[in-house]
Amino acid sequence: MSPHTLVEPLHIYLNDHLTGAFGGAALAARMARTHPGSHHAADLQRLAHDIEQDRDDLVRIMNRLGVPVRHYRTWLGLAGERLSRLKPNGTVLRRSPLSDLIELETLRAGVEGKTALWRALRAIADTDPRLDQVELDRLAERAAEQGRMLNGWHYTVSTAVLRDSTDQADTGGHSTAL
Repeated sequence: MSPHTLVEPLHIYLNDHLTGAFGGAALAARMARTHPGSHHAADLQRLAHDIEQDRDDLVRIMNRLGVPVRHYRTWLGLAGERLSRLKPNGTVLRRSPLSDLIELETLRAGVEGKTALWRALRAIADTDPRLDQVELDRLAERAAEQGRMLNGWHYTVSTAVLRDSTDQADTGGHSTAL
């Protein structure tokens, strides 16, 4: 097997995750802006900041590994996040309460993928001195904490959105779950 064959999957893998990281960071920032007065506003702001930091950490790791950032892919992540806003989720002119649940589940999926990324890199850190095992352990733990927070919110939001749709209609279509 040639060295190029061994390196190429890593390049693709990291750029795939970077694409998702750009979309996830944009989604987290938008979620924080959408719920500024909620009782979870500070947590949403912190989560958005941490996800942006995770994205920047991934870029630094890619640079250390000599993996070029495919900038067109980062734009795809941002475009995907913006296109996801077009889904009306049952309404056309106003934000649907279902949007909170869909966005939260999207973010949860992204965080689970990111956790897997850090663990995958950790698995090869023993043989690649460019990877910092302590850093990867820290990143994996931060992602796990993000996952725990999102899982807690998921119960609250899904209950508020799905339990009684007539209650949601009475609030004018605005979710107060987050």
